Amino acid sequence: MTVRDALTTELRVPLRAPAPRPAAAPGAGRHAAPGRLATFWRGRAADPRWVRPALIALLVATAVLYLWNLGASGYANTYYAAAVQAGTQSWKAWLFGSMDSSNFITVDKPPAALWVMALSGRIFGFSSWSLLAPQALMGVGAVALLYATVRRWAGPGAGLLAGAALALTPVAVLMFRFDNPDALLVLTLVAAAYAIVRAVDAGAARAAAWWSAAAGALIGLGFLTKMMQAFLVLPALAAVLLLASAAPLRRRLAALAAGAGALVASVAWYVLLVDLWPADSRPYIGGSTDNTLLDLVLGYNGLGRILGGEGNGGGGGPGGGAGGGDTGFGGSTGITRMFNASFGGQISWLLPAALVALVAGLWLTRRAPRTDRARAGLVLWGGWLLVTGLVFSFMSGTIHAYYAVALAPGLVGTLVVGGREVWRRRSVLAADATLALMVAVTAGWSVVLLRRTPEFLPWLRWVVAIAGVAVAIALVVPASLRRQALRGTGRWALPVMLLGALLAGAGGSTAYALQTAATAHQGSIVSAGPSTGQETGGGPGGGQGGPGGAPGGQGDGQPPAGQTPPDGGQGGARGAAGGGPGEAGTSTELTALLTASTTRWSAATVSAQGASSLELASGTAVMAIGGFSGYDAAPSLAQFQAYVAAGDIHWFVASGQGGGQGGPGGGGDSVGTQITAWVAAHYTATTVGGTTVYDLTQPAT
Repeated sequence: MTVRDALTTELRVPLRAPAPRPAAAPGAGRHAAPGRLATFWRGRAADPRWVRPALIALLVATAVLYLWNLGASGYANTYYAAAVQAGTQSWKAWLFGSMDSSNFITVDKPPAALWVMALSGRIFGFSSWSLLAPQALMGVGAVALLYATVRRWAGPGAGLLAGAALALTPVAVLMFRFDNPDALLVLTLVAAAYAIVRAVDAGAARAAAWWSAAAGALIGLGFLTKMMQAFLVLPALAAVLLLASAAPLRRRLAALAAGAGALVASVAWYVLLVDLWPADSRPYIGGSTDNTLLDLVLGYNGLGRILGGEGNGGGGGPGGGAGGGDTGFGGSTGITRMFNASFGGQISWLLPAALVALVAGLWLTRRAPRTDRARAGLVLWGGWLLVTGLVFSFMSGTIHAYYAVALAPGLVGTLVVGGREVWRRRSVLAADATLALMVAVTAGWSVVLLRRTPEFLPWLRWVVAIAGVAVAIALVVPASLRRQALRGTGRWALPVMLLGALLAGAGGSTAYALQTAATAHQGSIVSAGPSTGQETGGGPGGGQGGPGGAPGGQGDGQPPAGQTPPDGGQGGARGAAGGGPGEAGTSTELTALLTASTTRWSAATVSAQGASSLELASGTAVMAIGGFSGYDAAPSLAQFQAYVAAGDIHWFVASGQGGGQGGPGGGGDSVGTQITAWVAAHYTATTVGGTTVYDLTQPAT
């Protein structure tokens, strides 16, 4: 058996129903437990014996990678960590995703990801581990679901390869060890893909509509995690259901309608709940311009992300212009964005090979029946890859490199399914050349990415290059010559070939992934792998910055259109966790001062960057004036004065000490500027632990 024949045996496992179990012998019930354990380890009767142990090993290894030394990142992104802490203290804060337990303002995203982390904190006590462990477990779940989805149409070998590739994608390692919403988003999207595959397999059965409805509900949960980004996979899911299901057209349309209805229902209940709730008894919707969730959906987190403006970069706002400009964080818009210095090392290691596999796979299945599962898989994963990748490439609003984690399942699914179709035609010269091309472009691009960080394992680029050349040549050598070359060494051929392919295809990305897992990541702008020195605001190891660095960044918050922050929109991109007064930089004196307060809010400060760190250090509610960046119109000066007059706020912590704007009040004519000026005019400043504070219970005489 040749090397490729052996690999083919593993990748082309026939999918057939499990053999019926024999009738149990009398008394067999007494030994049921060992039988269940053996069945669990053995897996499906139709699978080769190596499948279930390999799957278990993959999931255990993924769990170790994502959970190992997880607490080193502390509270990671303090903006979301403070909201999680608030959710463990107040159920209303949990429901709305409030920044503080006294419910002044929400984060600028829906709260679904916060719900999970806050429930973990309520059960196990709020800590770094209870905050981040659910994210890691979501990563393990996403790998398991991707395996299950791919194996249904491409076999267990392909499923295992897809799962392993997702687990070792650098940006996936980053986000599944971090407290941003992206971990839950990816899990819901992969789960929706699994549900749509089950709907297609159900055909004309009633179960097809139920599975389609489940997919719609899961996309809805993704919307409640990160809003309209979850909708980027909808074209691929709808296309594969309409194209590949064996059901009559009216049944396919009915299943699609069931999915759409479930999607609308799973989104509408929360939007209506928030917007119909009396505004004076719920927190202000952070990131909105009119205190409604609908405005956040359509504006800042909707069209503003695509076109710029609405508080995002581009569109005439800070951070670059629309139509090919630089957004300030993700580099210039255009077809090459996913390969640039910001995104390249995060996601693009396998992207060239995936595009080759997609084109080749579609060509090879061009004459297949409408319901062909191989082509259906290419439509599903390839559609996910193309739509998400193109939107990310050309969107003019705020974008960060870690958003690319949503691209990873589509990318690895496309590569594995398309590559399998090419491999099945291995006896054809064109297929051999295509496989060689995929290995060569992957190795070549890996070398380019590794050269961007010349100090990081400089020897690795040579190993990857040599392995890529060797495997590519071996793939195009005629079979007769290959057999002569391998004569007498056949038993070593498969391990050597596999090792070479792994080094060429995954050596660089795996090294980046392991480096990411070994590095603590903190702040609002983070990246995987070693720093290239070119990412916006990225310190070594992905934007960690130094202790007490600039404020925590304009991460997902920018001033409204027409307002320019004092630092030109780049303020604090290198910010460390805490970034001034707060969890990492707050003095014990200031922490004690806030902890002793008994008012509704122990303090107020401009922007959530300073407020979140103060909350985490003291465990008290701190008012984040102006929301994430200090530019939300909440509260007005009159409202703030009313809070002070009612005795609801004890201390005012001045910005510019790390409060989030690089200067007192945030600059311009923002509410932060107005409130800071009023406080300075009517109250006496004092210094506590190196931070300027004002006692709002003692007006100046």
